[in-house]
Amino acid sequence: MTETDFVELVEAETGLPLDTADLATGFDDLPGWDSVHLLKVLSALEAEHGITLRIAQLLDAKSLGDLHAAASAAVAA
Repeated sequence: MTETDFVELVEAETGLPLDTADLATGFDDLPGWDSVHLLKVLSALEAEHGITLRIAQLLDAKSLGDLHAAASAAVAA
């Protein structure tokens, strides 16, 4: 999954206006971000792409970039 594809998925699920530069921004610094958005993104990753992430990966993720890296690693595995 490319960064652009991932950002488009996050935008579609959250309604937040994002671009690839936002991947480096911490969750706490993303305007409008909350934990419900994370659940929506995780559900979409699983439903649309068959990607399931481990709890440890989620707890380690501090940004959308971290989440993208975890999702990409899961696809490659």
